[in-house]
Amino acid sequence: MTDATDPNSPAKPSNFLRGIIDRDLAQGTYASRRWAGSPGDAAHHAAGEPDPAKIRTRFPPEPNGYLHVGHAKSICLNFGLARDHGGVCHMRFDDTNPEKEEQEYVDAILDAVQWLGFGWESNFNGVPESHLYYASNYFDFMYRAAEALVTAGLAYVDEQTPEEMRARRGDFTTPGTDSPFRSRTPDENLARFREMRDGQHPDGAMVLRAKIDMASPNINLRDPAIYRIRRATHHNTGDTWCIYPMYTFAHPIEDALEQITHSICTLEFEDQRPFYDWLLDRLAELGLLAQPTPKQYEFARLNLTYVITSKRKLKALVDEGVVEGWDDPRMPTIVGLRRRGYTPEALQLFCERIGVTKSDSWIDYSTLDGCLREDLEGKAHRGMAVLDPVKLVLSNWAEVFADQGGASHLEPCALPALPHPPEGTESPVRHLTLGREVWIEREDFEEVPPKGYKRLFPGNKVRLKGGYVIECTGCTKDADGRLSEVLATVVPDTKSGTPGADSVKVKAAITWVGAADGVAAEVRLFDRLFTDPQPDAGGKDFKACLNPDSKQVVTAYVEPSLAAALPDQKFQFERFGYFVADRLDHAPGKPVFNKITGLKDGNWK
Repeated sequence: MTDATDPNSPAKPSNFLRGIIDRDLAQGTYASRRWAGSPGDAAHHAAGEPDPAKIRTRFPPEPNGYLHVGHAKSICLNFGLARDHGGVCHMRFDDTNPEKEEQEYVDAILDAVQWLGFGWESNFNGVPESHLYYASNYFDFMYRAAEALVTAGLAYVDEQTPEEMRARRGDFTTPGTDSPFRSRTPDENLARFREMRDGQHPDGAMVLRAKIDMASPNINLRDPAIYRIRRATHHNTGDTWCIYPMYTFAHPIEDALEQITHSICTLEFEDQRPFYDWLLDRLAELGLLAQPTPKQYEFARLNLTYVITSKRKLKALVDEGVVEGWDDPRMPTIVGLRRRGYTPEALQLFCERIGVTKSDSWIDYSTLDGCLREDLEGKAHRGMAVLDPVKLVLSNWAEVFADQGGASHLEPCALPALPHPPEGTESPVRHLTLGREVWIEREDFEEVPPKGYKRLFPGNKVRLKGGYVIECTGCTKDADGRLSEVLATVVPDTKSGTPGADSVKVKAAITWVGAADGVAAEVRLFDRLFTDPQPDAGGKDFKACLNPDSKQVVTAYVEPSLAAALPDQKFQFERFGYFVADRLDHAPGKPVFNKITGLKDGNWK
């Protein structure tokens, strides 16, 4: 398994696409392009000005589901390349399949792209433009292009059944054979195609096919279907059309109308590139599309361990209640990653760090978590939380503070929110109070300590972080023998930051939350959704390796600074890792935190 680039390496991550773009710019490959201010055909752009954008890329999702971490790579790649090369990236919805597309997904996709830090506006020479486009707005041109191919003898209507077409297609060792309808005249095909358009034939009765070469070694060039009859209401065009273009026909046309220079897609489309080029060359020869036409380049998709990115499989997890929705923090969707607490900066860093190659490889999930820690280390405020609480009673508190209120005395304590603030700034300060009773972690006490144990056990001293040194005197248990309270005494004049703080040496400091000002909080401890690093590779049943402990919910106590958190605010819970105030459920008086990741890889508990 190939891992991502070492974050400590000074070498630039591989990205062969940058080299291609640099070469094209140096050679002036696209210097003659013109841009008329909006997508259009050859005549439309011929009337425009020289294109001020040095390159044009596009991010073209189909609005049939929520975007996932693999799409984040494509977003960062396409928008990032345009940004870095003086170009613009178009936000385009490939909405040519009316049966699976919904406005809900359109809205979610736009929100995800913007949250990741990208936009689709440009402002060249003081001329603002929005580059938000819908493939369905090009249906009129696509139909016109199809008629042009039919008229030129480059497309025909085939009335074979799908089974008959499949049988005549051949395979990798056997050439295909011509359809009995392939020899129709252009006029006959044009009449039949218009009947398809006018709804005179049922769904599936016939298709329009490009006429290329049934003996081609590339099966994708054996007269691929380019239009089919499909009666379905489209989210954008309603019931205007009962025929729809196939993706392989629509996509290159969309690129050309938008004057895309570099059409970047994943490796599964590599075999389709010859048809992409064939179609654009023919339409340019027929005078419909401007020259130079776009070129397609493929890169390896993101394979991330412990993750599945199949929309069908992710939808199954949602529909079957395995997860609690598309934004469940265990999901690899962008809305899920956002709710989990991952930041746009961490995802951008991750996508840059893993590079862009032509070869498939697996990236370990720890790489993504490393990018998050790198982003949050210097800006996530620290705070103390007790996730498995047991009460610590300081039995001599009343005596030590007899002249300050005795047992009811609350000692103010302060700790830095950022141990290493940005240069030239001071750390914000967290304020908390220490009293006779505090909450500590259950694992911080052992009645009979194992070898090397440095925390609380009878006779041992530790420091309450930011507070006093205490000495453990024992514990109390309930009727079942379970620990109910830890007992200790305060060592006077040892408060952190005072002259006597170092008078007593200890080997450990433990985190705590005051019983007087601590606030109960729901804390959701998330682990990876799957136990197998490649849960659906090789035809495996991905549901068989679901992690039964991927979500645990505990009632914790948090210090006041954490209780005052705003939704989506990130923190480092000292000793445990990074957490976020849940953006939906967190509310004043009802804090809810999600664990994002531990302080180091594998630190989930």
